[in-house]
Amino acid sequence: MDRTQATDIARHLHDAAAAMDRAGTIIADLDQPDRAALADPLGEIVSALHFGLLRAIYDRYPDLRPPSDEESSIDSTLQWADVVLPKSVSQADLDELIFSALKPNWQKTAQVIGNLAIRCKALAWPIDLDVLSARIQALAESGSIEGVGDLRAWRHSEVRLTGR
Repeated sequence: MDRTQATDIARHLHDAAAAMDRAGTIIADLDQPDRAALADPLGEIVSALHFGLLRAIYDRYPDLRPPSDEESSIDSTLQWADVVLPKSVSQADLDELIFSALKPNWQKTAQVIGNLAIRCKALAWPIDLDVLSARIQALAESGSIEGVGDLRAWRHSEVRLTGR
């Protein structure tokens, strides 16, 4: 692929990503059965687009990566030791959900937390983003999963299954 082709492909992929974001907003408001059926497949497509297709283009043509005008910022400072789970959700349940959302390849922490929030809502679990973040950090600190970057800054860190 030459630079012109890469530029065209990246432009179309960004258009597709914007359309998927709009679809995700609509899916989040659906009733539980429909939301459950659509949220995970959409999350997989979004992840493949950002961390497969676009990453391959940016690896070859780094200057095509959109500039980041945001500084790394902390999204959550909640520590797992300070979390009290609702009685309807055990730590093992939450861990199972997190492990099912992770892949052997790196994924942005923000994407993982967003996908998990959709799945929690579909399961009618009253779990907020800060709790998901705190558990992911605890799993990374224990070596159960791998993380790079400051996991408190969701858009500036990545996570994956260990040993891959």
